Amino acid sequence: MVYCLYLISPFLLQSFQIYLYFALYLAQPTNGAMSVLVNILEPVLFSTDSHSYWRHLISVCYAFVFVPFHFFFILHIIPLFLPLSGFVLNTSQNHKEPTEHCFKEKMKLSAETWCLLISILLVMVSMTNGDSSAQVLVKKVKGKKVCDKGWECKGWSEYCCNLTISDYFDTYQFEELFAKRNTPVAHAAGFWDYKSFITASALYQPLGFGTTGNKTTQMKEVAAFLGHVGSQTSCGYGVATGGPTAWGLCYNKEMSPSHDYCDDYYKYTYPCAPGAAYYGRGALPIYWQYNYGKIGDALKVDLLNHPEYIEQNATLAFQAAIHTWLTPQKKGQPSAHEAFVGTWKPTKNDTLAKRHPGFGTTMNVLYGDRVCGKGDADDMNTIVTHYLYYLDLMGVGREEGGPHEVLTCAEQEPFNPSASNQASSR
Repeated sequence: MVYCLYLISPFLLQSFQIYLYFALYLAQPTNGAMSVLVNILEPVLFSTDSHSYWRHLISVCYAFVFVPFHFFFILHIIPLFLPLSGFVLNTSQNHKEPTEHCFKEKMKLSAETWCLLISILLVMVSMTNGDSSAQVLVKKVKGKKVCDKGWECKGWSEYCCNLTISDYFDTYQFEELFAKRNTPVAHAAGFWDYKSFITASALYQPLGFGTTGNKTTQMKEVAAFLGHVGSQTSCGYGVATGGPTAWGLCYNKEMSPSHDYCDDYYKYTYPCAPGAAYYGRGALPIYWQYNYGKIGDALKVDLLNHPEYIEQNATLAFQAAIHTWLTPQKKGQPSAHEAFVGTWKPTKNDTLAKRHPGFGTTMNVLYGDRVCGKGDADDMNTIVTHYLYYLDLMGVGREEGGPHEVLTCAEQEPFNPSASNQASSR
């Protein structure tokens, strides 16, 4: 028996390594072996129209190749190790063909042992087929194709027929974009993470956030959104280690607020809560009680009375930021999302004001004349620099940022000119 194991040990080692590899991925359904195959074949096979077809084809191959492999491993490979654990095998005395006899040995296992092995097999099969996030449900509504991809893009949306954010933006990329956020000198170390971002985005992916257009457009939007986030939460400076762009998500709140940002003009619609302060908090910092009130209403969270929730919950902070990205400041104006992905069609007045679809107009929507219409101002250039840096790190390339008039808002007239510094902060 020992001689048999010696002869087939290379085969056993290789099989065991393969088994462990797939078992490791099967233990992580959202990043399973299925996802590995899809990611490898995606550039060749996947397009917007054929995505579901190829994913189902790979699922079938996966079921017919890897599930039988688990069955073979349990019933044929594991028993070879059982003698070492006290199991008794009915071995043959013929040593002329030891390798062949090793595979033909008959096992004398108890009923309990067989039940254990079958249970393990069933668990593995259930893990293989239990990844609902890999299943794409498709139907047509009024002639339009809509999809449901489970928790990350749920609710029968045309956008869910495209890639989800986790399909093209992974944990390691988030870590590269915000490399210094957990250093000892960061002011929000341990607060922000990839899981919080993906969980928050799942609420908005069916609405098109990170799921509009082709893969390049989707990646560019995530880079654009995070470019704003990184620039607004950075504690980096010119000579900081890694450069200023490496320090995004250093903050989750304003460190030394000058006042409580309570505006009496809104005392009837959004009255300030006693003792509450409405200074900047979040991934795209929220200021003033009426903004906390509006966002809280949208998220169904009482932020008016508890603005501190934003600095206590990273998922909520990202949700508030994505909501801001998707919401127009005023009726008849685009949201930052619409301005970026090109679903907004500029009017004649917009064209005369040099407002074009692209990253530059997202700054106009979010910050107005605090940043835009001032030439190549430092505040604007800082935001643009983060966006271009993130495009490079995500593998898109800064050349996709577009020409200067699209990338910046240096010459744009603001959508909502402010009469005072207070109004410009709203």
